[in-house]
Amino acid sequence: STACFHFPLVWFFLSPKLMAFLHVKARTSPYQGGPARSSVPDDKVPFSVPFPEYAPVEYTAPPVAAQPVWADVPAKISAGEVQWHQIDGKVDRRSFQGKYALDPKSKLPLNPLGRTGMTGRGLLGRFGPNHAADPIVTKWRRFSNGEIVRDSNGLPILEFVSIQRKDTGEWAIPGGMVEPGDTVSLTLKKEFGEEALNSLEASEDEKETIMANLGKLFTHGDEIYKGYVDDPRNTDNAWMETVAVNIHDPTGECFDKFQLKAGDDAKAVQWKEITPDIQLYASHAAFIKTVYERRVINRPHGLAAAEVGLSLGN
Repeated sequence: STACFHFPLVWFFLSPKLMAFLHVKARTSPYQGGPARSSVPDDKVPFSVPFPEYAPVEYTAPPVAAQPVWADVPAKISAGEVQWHQIDGKVDRRSFQGKYALDPKSKLPLNPLGRTGMTGRGLLGRFGPNHAADPIVTKWRRFSNGEIVRDSNGLPILEFVSIQRKDTGEWAIPGGMVEPGDTVSLTLKKEFGEEALNSLEASEDEKETIMANLGKLFTHGDEIYKGYVDDPRNTDNAWMETVAVNIHDPTGECFDKFQLKAGDDAKAVQWKEITPDIQLYASHAAFIKTVYERRVINRPHGLAAAEVGLSLGN
């Protein structure tokens, strides 16, 4: 019988210049649950461009200002007790974009992609980079007989596990924040289990089984992006960065063991068809389109034998 085969692919990285072009949602106004941002024209986004009349709105959401354990303590920032650009205790303050500038007046980090119309942290816990991990779990859509479904152009239909966010109602990749001390790989498994499989409501034995099965599946993920995210929660002083990894099940047998069930901050969860014009939360559409182009559009030799249900010879 076929196993969960892994077919390595060579991925390209979205360049910082491309991400700068996508620095649009970070200027969304009004801010989610907060005030309106000050307006920033496209040509005034880079901090290197003079903008003397720039008057950003300062905002830190009440849940963040309440200083939960996952948020920075302003008093420590003011006292200079935070170590930027490095591992600060268990908090990773390094940016995938390289060294970020500090505001000469506030001494706070400046968004490497430019102005957003807002200072403070908004809904983000950390000044500077806030690290996340996004698992892009994919499989081919199949008929009941196992044959792969194709679209009107004859291309195989690729699906990914998508959640509907409770906060915005938008569909997204089921990712989450990398907690202090955790690795990206652990976060990928944990967030997928919590948001797509609702392992938070499972018994201890069920959680152990779920995590063991996820561990096998996530062993051979392909990293497709690592860097800044054009996220509506970003501010001039706090921004999202992520590592997006594609975990592909070529035969469909691996993920058949799991029942998708929304949990944590997910309103709903489903296998969603990937189309060239798909619209998703933050920069997620760019990540998904990269997967689609590599697995469907630019696949040089068609589908491998295991993917169409044929046994592979030794």
